[in-house]
Amino acid sequence: MNKILKAYNKTNAFGRLFGMDYKITSPTTIEYYMTVDEQFLATPTAMHGGALAGMMDAVVGVASLNVTSKKGKVVSTIEFKINYLKPVLLGDELKGVGTVLSEGNRIIITKGEIFNQNDELVALATATLNAYPWGKSDFYSEE
Repeated sequence: MNKILKAYNKTNAFGRLFGMDYKITSPTTIEYYMTVDEQFLATPTAMHGGALAGMMDAVVGVASLNVTSKKGKVVSTIEFKINYLKPVLLGDELKGVGTVLSEGNRIIITKGEIFNQNDELVALATATLNAYPWGKSDFYSEE
């Protein structure tokens, strides 16, 4: 694991808050995991769409970071579009799959998919991210 991903793991308070863990599955793909706890609900049984969007942003962001970090760059999300396809319920075990579709010098296009424990697609997204040098980031410091 390179220094940028190590720094991300160390400083990713959002991921810790959500109880999310990821693994790299290929040079352009990652998987992110999360269990839906009561704190993420909008109704007595269903996850809030904003919480699911937060997970999706992490999915597309880490997939992109996995690619750009090898070139000494970090990323920030410019935009993403999400489609909610099925309700996500209390106790669901989610797997997000992020795949980089296109990598330019600065612009990264990434697809995100989130599945429940029954392998049902519950959300789909496309995202555009900005890649920029590690040294320009105020979130990471040279170590």
